[in-house]
Amino acid sequence: MTNPTTRKVTANLVLTLDGRYRGPAGPHDLAAIVPYAVTDVARDHMTRMCEDATTAVLGRLNAEGFLGFWPSVAGDDNADPRDRAYAKWLVDAEKVVLSTTLTEAPWERARVVDAPAADIVADLKADGEGDILVNSSASVIKPLLAADLVDRLYLLICPEIAGGGPRLFDDGLPGSKWTVTHQETGDQGVIAVVYDRVR
Repeated sequence: MTNPTTRKVTANLVLTLDGRYRGPAGPHDLAAIVPYAVTDVARDHMTRMCEDATTAVLGRLNAEGFLGFWPSVAGDDNADPRDRAYAKWLVDAEKVVLSTTLTEAPWERARVVDAPAADIVADLKADGEGDILVNSSASVIKPLLAADLVDRLYLLICPEIAGGGPRLFDDGLPGSKWTVTHQETGDQGVIAVVYDRVR
């Protein structure tokens, strides 16, 4: 068993300028985000976030959505090499899917857990090696931020205002300090930034 502090809990999310991870029309309203997800900056950011990660933690919606997309990319020789590498990492990584409704895992090398996110991540930190990446799942990231369990944030900031929809940083979070460890701006104005928690 490793020291619980040796595993970093990292999280990635794409946000608009007004802090939204989707637009006002519901879960599939990604109009302000999708154009920037295939930029060089976004793809390099994606590569960076899984370099040291061995475990992916996902909410149910993302687990099911990712299953419909990424496995085919892993075997597509015509896909961008960065997309293919990320897809292969995701397929091969240990996956923990947080759900109150699923009864079986939607992926190979995945298990479904019905428990509070903070409890699951604390257990993961206590055993194993490599970073734990909470992969684009705001429903998981929010309670981890509330419990001060996130060590690194990989944020991609899109230069659009969605004007509505849920935000990542809700009122009521405990105060915390972060430092920028990487930042990069793309031609279209998208910004990839890595923040590490200052403890």
